[in-house]
Amino acid sequence: MDQSVAIQETLSAGEACLAAVQGVLTREKSMESRLLGLVESRGKSMICVYTHRRMAITADDVCLERVLLMQDGFAVEEVPQESDLHVPGSDVTVQIMSSDAILLVRLPFGSQTQNFLREVRKRCSPGVAGNEDPKQRGKPLSVMSQGCGASGVHTAAAAATGAAAAPRLRNEVTSEMVRSSSVLVSDTVRGLSMQTFGLRDTIIRSHLLQKEDLYTHLQSFKFFVGTYNVNGQSPTEPLQPWLTRDADPPDLYCVGFQELDLSKEAFFFNDTPKEEEWLKAVTENLHPGAKYAKVKLIRLVGILMLLYVRSELAVHVSEVEAEMVGTGIMGRMGNKGAVAIRFRLHNTSICMVNAHLAAHTEEYERRNQDVRDICARMQFCQLEPGLPPLAIGKHDVVLWLGDLNYRLEEQDTERVKKLVEAQEFHSLYQHDQLKNQMETKMVFEDFMEGDISFPPTYKYNTGSNDWDTSEKCRTPAWCDRILWKGKNISQMSYQSHMALKNSDHKPVSAMFDIGVKVVDKELYRKAFEEIVRSLDKMENASIPSVTLSKREFLFKDVKYMQLQVKPFTIRNGPVPCQFEFINKPDEDSYCKPWLMANPSKGFLLPDAEVTVELELFVNKSTATHLNSGENKLEDILVLHLDRGKDYFLSVSGNYLPSCFGCPLQTLCHMREPIQEMSPEAIQELTLMPLRPGDDASWGEKPLDIPKELWMMVDYLYRNACQQEDLFQQPGLRTEFEQIRDCLDTGMLDTLDGSNHSVAEALLLFLESLPEPVICYRLYDSSLESADSHVLSSQVVSSSDLIGTNMGFAWNAPTYITAGRCAAHLTMSWNNSFKRWLGWL
Repeated sequence: MDQSVAIQETLSAGEACLAAVQGVLTREKSMESRLLGLVESRGKSMICVYTHRRMAITADDVCLERVLLMQDGFAVEEVPQESDLHVPGSDVTVQIMSSDAILLVRLPFGSQTQNFLREVRKRCSPGVAGNEDPKQRGKPLSVMSQGCGASGVHTAAAAATGAAAAPRLRNEVTSEMVRSSSVLVSDTVRGLSMQTFGLRDTIIRSHLLQKEDLYTHLQSFKFFVGTYNVNGQSPTEPLQPWLTRDADPPDLYCVGFQELDLSKEAFFFNDTPKEEEWLKAVTENLHPGAKYAKVKLIRLVGILMLLYVRSELAVHVSEVEAEMVGTGIMGRMGNKGAVAIRFRLHNTSICMVNAHLAAHTEEYERRNQDVRDICARMQFCQLEPGLPPLAIGKHDVVLWLGDLNYRLEEQDTERVKKLVEAQEFHSLYQHDQLKNQMETKMVFEDFMEGDISFPPTYKYNTGSNDWDTSEKCRTPAWCDRILWKGKNISQMSYQSHMALKNSDHKPVSAMFDIGVKVVDKELYRKAFEEIVRSLDKMENASIPSVTLSKREFLFKDVKYMQLQVKPFTIRNGPVPCQFEFINKPDEDSYCKPWLMANPSKGFLLPDAEVTVELELFVNKSTATHLNSGENKLEDILVLHLDRGKDYFLSVSGNYLPSCFGCPLQTLCHMREPIQEMSPEAIQELTLMPLRPGDDASWGEKPLDIPKELWMMVDYLYRNACQQEDLFQQPGLRTEFEQIRDCLDTGMLDTLDGSNHSVAEALLLFLESLPEPVICYRLYDSSLESADSHVLSSQVVSSSDLIGTNMGFAWNAPTYITAGRCAAHLTMSWNNSFKRWLGWL
């Protein structure tokens, strides 16, 4: 995820964050996460160091701690690893030195680190090489900021201006020249990959890929894959029964955990002590028959994955990238989701995914949706600049592990326990949700799973092998699974490990024999030379040209947050070509924000073709102006051929107005459903002046609260006061679409769906508002008084204050009505509503 956006929000006009990377600041007795941003301001470059919470998304998530100006005395150098378990392509440690500070930072290997260091190197003048006498270094460079977030952070320029007043730290250290990022990724690690310079290199790469069988051979490697839901527990028992069961050591370990830390702090903040505890436990319990190097660690809240390889294989590991996707509430939060690591071993691309999907027996459709979301949103940046991101499915080998949470369909608990006791696993497996969903191709298409010959892995009494005896008495199920996809893969074992009793789950492991493509350098060189010779003989001066199957696209009845896709085909002529959708003059993007072409660029061999999908999706950022009629679903796309001509594609459509994205003031004046009103009336209401006291000029007295908002809140108040996990469990997308249509067409009596779906629709409604429900002036006092009906009424009934900050024309009774509603909900739902409203 690009966290430079959060830094950019803290900067003033004229300042730009060029690159950002998250690392770990190493001190004598502590290790703390920091966000580094390369900022340019008024011709000066500097590295800004930020503390942060969670993954930095907005300015409120970061706090400026230190500014290091890139002047005389500035240097960056890689710190060699003391351990012999270092793997090229794993995390790297760099020392950043200025005249008054030395920072030791561990950076994750990957494209973000490479880009950050590359940009730093570009901006280092010859006089900043770090070879000068330390005693001649310039004035102090760093400063501490007292502000935090969007409102309190001093800008980088302001911090740098005050740097001269900061006390100087007398650290006299001789440094080397600033190392380029290419030093951190050696040629031996990157193997036989080539830099992309243009069309000719792309053609060579394509031909080499087609001839891969001529210069590679398969070599077998043993992969250990393990998954364990630890239920928030610390490691208190040896892990050897799980990690070192076989006599022969594996070549690679992939170990995944779920529910690493169940505390609220783990959800809201980036750090948890459980990460270090389990990392240490795994590292100390790897197979003693080999030495291993940690390649990568990635964590999303409680989902942790570790990747190790035998130290002698480290030199053959390259292109390591890690990403994460949250699928929790509103499809984004990290209480559920997945982390993934992709890398190249020799010449085989491998992707490991550790997922924790939605819980509860009846939520199998939600689990299917989570998998689809993970596959769609998990995108890996490639090291070569200009190459499109890689999806999970674009790898030779995919290994998917985790607490997938699929259960047994409608089975009596006691009957299940008897079948398990009789070890009739095959009979029980016929009722497994994951098996049945995979057979009907509803999820994990083309994936495989080995035969299950072990007891269900959930749910046990913690500290024993006894089934759950709590009040809920969960039916046993195989929640913890390991799947695979790809060629030349053979599963050698698949088992659970009853000896570990630390959690209410049992760990699961699988051993794989995977055929990896190993390059013969001599054969590779011959294939490369043959391709180059054939290209040299090509004397074709023809201009590239393509044929488009369609040039006009009409999207009918577009709805809020409902994707529409229109495909078309680009068929190439006799000349290889590169195509790309390009920006029109004076525009920042090749298309409007509600439109996207997938892929937006690519390469075609002679007579080849590719299908491009135009995806239209209206969300909160675009809905308001489409509702009001200020914007239309109209755009012209320019498809450009390298060394060829341009093709123009016309896109149009009609948007069905929705209450989602409408201002509250507008909805209060709408007594009819929004889709029964004329476009002119909607535009007039949306653009009406927001001044208290003007209501009389607009005909009828406005509603105290929008009917759509009232219907959702009333539904939840009547049906969901006792609902478990409300506002924590996501709803179903299909049900949200039904709820949206019901609100937009006025069929309020038919409002239906699960409590979770209505709750998520309410949150999405609030999120889509162009102005917040609670004006900024009353925000803090509203949260402080949310537990008290009396205090809530006092706050919202202050008519002289209400609405003046944001310009709302709601009167005091309106706010009292909304305030009482929120207060009742807040007290009934143990402050869940307050917490989520606070986030929004």
